Parts: sequence; structure tokens; C-alpha cells
Amino acid sequence: MAYIEGHARDQALLLPASVEDYVAADNPVRFIDAFVDDLDLGSAGFQRTQPKATGRPGYDPADMLKLYLYGYLNRVRSSRHLAAEAGRNLELIWLLRGVHPDFRTIADFRCDNRAAFKAVFRAFVTLCRKLDLFGRELLAVDGTRLKAVNSRARNFSRERLATYLASADARLERYLAELDQIDRGEDAAGTGRAEALATKIAKLREQRQASAALMGQLEESGEGQILLTDPDARAMVAHGKVTIGYNAQVAVDAKHSLIVEQHVHQRLQRHGSAGTHRQRGDGSAGGRADRCRGGHGLPQGRGH
Repeated sequence: MAYIEGHARDQALLLPASVEDYVAADNPVRFIDAFVDDLDLGSAGFQRTQPKATGRPGYDPADMLKLYLYGYLNRVRSSRHLAAEAGRNLELIWLLRGVHPDFRTIADFRCDNRAAFKAVFRAFVTLCRKLDLFGRELLAVDGTRLKAVNSRARNFSRERLATYLASADARLERYLAELDQIDRGEDAAGTGRAEALATKIAKLREQRQASAALMGQLEESGEGQILLTDPDARAMVAHGKVTIGYNAQVAVDAKHSLIVEQHVHQRLQRHGSAGTHRQRGDGSAGGRADRCRGGHGLPQGRGH
């Protein structure tokens, strides 16, 4: 018995005459296309919604948004992967009408329009309310920690800086005392040791000055910690493990598993966050849910 064989690559085939025939009528990309076309991207805050009269034509922000929404639905996050899919994925070829932006253009679009994506989310929630897609019976609230691009070595708290400054002061006093001994001729090491100590003192003073500046920033801002690579992230302790990142909370309506509210925190808060997101979720869904169920460690609740 032979295997199932494909056709020869040089064989002439009777393929559909247009890309339209490859996309089914109930394909989600058709909703993405209609949803984005109905948005007022200028009011939402997207840049370059009106093309310039001169210069090289740019990509339509509507096409770029469609590409990102498609990637979100299909778990394609990387701008390089999105660029590759735009050139080989028939659904994306249909959605973008053959437009093929490179990965830098895709990444710049997300960076330049970061705040405008919130307006898109609100517009989607409003549409779901109009279509009565929220059951408002059970609201599930849960969260996860998102890791930031910031090592623990570049995370400084008040306690860590205070400990380092005290240690640096003690080391400076010790080095200066050794220099005094050398100057009085009590140390047989001589000039070589004095030069080494002078180098250490200069480097330590430079490091102490930088740490003192960080402490000054903390006192001025009132924050408890400062991160050098990703300033918006925070160190969080959960299950005995320290993670540098964010705490993302999401409220989902159970009828169609649609997200009704989301928020990213800078602190690890479990008790109390469920109530806050339940209130926000009730407002977004257009009414108070009968029940609210939280994830592990989050309180449960019932409507009144």
C-alpha cells in the first residue's frame, strides 16, 4: 500500500481565481477587517491617519492595526514573525490586500501608537455591549506577572541603597586611614600601595556619588525602588521568588469568554484587586454581574 502523495510542483492546477475564495465567510479576519474600517483612528490617537501630499507614501495605520489584531488572535507577537506571515499567510494576504511591511515598520507602529491601543480596546468592549455579548452573570478575575527586561542587579530599593552607602562610607574611612599610615611611613608597602588605594578611593567615590543620586531620585519621587533598564517595572515577591516585572489583571465575562477589563499594576496586589477589577468589569459590561470568581488567592464575590 502506497502513502498519500501530493501533486507535482510543476503541475498546472485549477486554483481559485482570487484570494477572496480562500477566506471563508465566517473567518475571523473578516470581523477584523470590518471592525477596524469602522474605527475613527484619528480620534483614537493613531498617528499619520492622513497621508501627506508629498514624499514617499506610507502604510495605512488601518492596515497596520489589522495586522496587529490578527497577530493577537493567533498568538503571533514578534514583529519579525508578523512580517513573515504577511508574505505567506493567505488570511493576512487577504486582510492586508497584499501589503507586506517589514519588521521595523511594524515595531515602530506599535511603539508610536502605544496609547491609542487602549481606545481600540474600549471600542471593542462597546461593540460587545451593543451586540449583547456580555452575559453579566459570571465575571472571572485573575492576574499574572509579566517579566520585564530588567535584571535584579539594576534594581535599587531604598534599603539596598542605604546599605551600600553605609558600606561605602566605612570602606572610604578604612582606605583613608591606610593612606595616612603610608604618609607617616608606618606601612612598608610604600608608593605602590598608595597608588592602588588612590585608584580604589576614586572609583568608590564615583560609585557612591551615583548611588547617592539614585537615593535622591527616590526621595524626590516618593517611590520605594528604582529600575535603570525598565523604569516602569517593579520587583515583586510571590511564592518566595523575586520577579522584576508587572502585575497584569484581567476580568472576563463567562458567556463568550470575552475580556471586559484589563489593567497592569506596578505592585503585587491580590486581595482588593479582585474587587477593583470587578467594579471596572461591571461598568464595562454594562451592568453588575451576579457572581465574581477570582483566581488562586483572589476573593470570591456575589452580586447583590
